[in-house]
Amino acid sequence: MTYTTIFFDLDDTLYPHESGLWQGIKDRISLYMHEELGFSWDEIPARREEYFLTYGTTLRGIQANYDVNEDAYHAYVHQLPLEKYIAPDPNLRALLERLPQKKIIFTSADAKHAQRVLAHLEISEYFEQILDIYAIAPYAKPQPESFANAMKLVGESDPSTCVMIDDLPRTTRAAKDFGLFSILKGNKGKPEDADAKLNNWDELPALLHLG
Repeated sequence: MTYTTIFFDLDDTLYPHESGLWQGIKDRISLYMHEELGFSWDEIPARREEYFLTYGTTLRGIQANYDVNEDAYHAYVHQLPLEKYIAPDPNLRALLERLPQKKIIFTSADAKHAQRVLAHLEISEYFEQILDIYAIAPYAKPQPESFANAMKLVGESDPSTCVMIDDLPRTTRAAKDFGLFSILKGNKGKPEDADAKLNNWDELPALLHLG
């Protein structure tokens, strides 16, 4: 199979889970729910889990139940010093340089956050497009409609020619069910959650059958 487009998740995929950046963002989401929406600290974990499972992201759940300014939400939860958490990865840069496919960021964050992360990792030049939470609204990964919208936005009609790389098993499982070649980054999940697993970027060319 010849793959023509690779969708890359952003947070905890393009940088190591161990960096702590995504945990910092999750902490800011909880702080937002407490300070801006009045949730008690005790009820936040269960409510976030409910929103995440029902709506795809905590934000979509908040939007379904509260009147919030989406731009203000993203600015609040992503207000973190990136240099404290992540740094450029020469191996990732070398890989992106080598890959012939169209490379797309497909994230549940907003484009401003994605642009900051890509710039900090010094890999902005390798991505043709950023599909953020606004681009695929009102849907979010792992909803099937999110994959349909993403493919349409990048000019793809056949899911079997597309690849989805993500760190969340439910996303790679949904992408696999939709027909994309799904690759789970990291050690989470079960074998049936993805078509392949990826621990190190050096493993990706073989998974894509690149010589």
